[in-house]
Amino acid sequence: MRTSTASATRVTSAASTSRPTAPRRGWAGGRSWRSEQEPRQAMTTTSLKLGFIGLGIMGAPMAGHLRAAGHELFVHTRSKVSAALAEAGAVSCGSATEVAQCADIVFLMLPDTPDVEAVLFGEQGVAAGLTKCDRGPDGRVGKTVVDMSSISPIETKAFAQKINALGCDYLDAPVSGGEVGAKAASLTIMVGGPEAAFERVRPLFELMGKNITLVGGNGDGQTCKVANQIIVALNIAAVGEALVFASKAGADPAKVRAALMGGFAASRILEVHGERMIKRSFAPGFRIGLHQKDLNLALAGARALGVALPQTAGAAQLMNACAANGEGQLDHSALVRALELMANHKVMPD
Repeated sequence: MRTSTASATRVTSAASTSRPTAPRRGWAGGRSWRSEQEPRQAMTTTSLKLGFIGLGIMGAPMAGHLRAAGHELFVHTRSKVSAALAEAGAVSCGSATEVAQCADIVFLMLPDTPDVEAVLFGEQGVAAGLTKCDRGPDGRVGKTVVDMSSISPIETKAFAQKINALGCDYLDAPVSGGEVGAKAASLTIMVGGPEAAFERVRPLFELMGKNITLVGGNGDGQTCKVANQIIVALNIAAVGEALVFASKAGADPAKVRAALMGGFAASRILEVHGERMIKRSFAPGFRIGLHQKDLNLALAGARALGVALPQTAGAAQLMNACAANGEGQLDHSALVRALELMANHKVMPD
């Protein structure tokens, strides 16, 4: 494994060297941050032509960090481009094809495997744009596609082969950290693909995250993300069970959580999602519906590998129960609601 430590000044590209007028370094919904201090990371020395497709809860702030670093940004999304990105100078494109023609590195941040396949290989997809680009003396287009979505590792390998056949590099780079991490540029980024392409894109990853690791070849980044989602789901279920138990036994769940945070049971899930369960704050940072999808990927992979994942299956059923009760759009910490239904007791009143 290879973990990023280098500064962002290592980016090189055939992209335009002219720097457009950019907002101040950093991004917080279009506002500058640390304007009176040194930024967390150095800006790249060259303004690159970047594309970003998928500007949802996480994609918009991630794209914002790239634009705030002074890079030209060509974007496409199913919904309207946010006013903050537009005001920051992001160029809205009419299709993924147009993004691929304009940008040298194209980032994707989409919900699921079929979405990525459609954006890459649909009639107005990225691949259609890459086929229209000039090839260099080596016969390669030389652009790079970076999929930061969380999708099937198996399909990812097939997507990479198709993009490679067009003379371009492909990186799968799913992330962990949710909306909070996307806004704070503190995401964990798990990368699969060729090392040379990783080194080329790494300074851009450093604008969006803190822990960036080249896990292995194409598909390995997605495999790592599936493993991450297994751990997160089981921890949410464990915290939910503990707080339901404590509350029904008559203890103050807030004080129980505070006590546990000082012991061996302490975890980021207990800290953040335990608080959500107590405060009944289930506005989505990462939706149950998306975590369902990730656990389904884990279970499908387990079947293919002949591996038993009994605890993962249990967590998936809890999320299925939430979704069946119309709560698929809530934050995945709302998994506790399925446990509360079975116990006929809520951790705290709504």
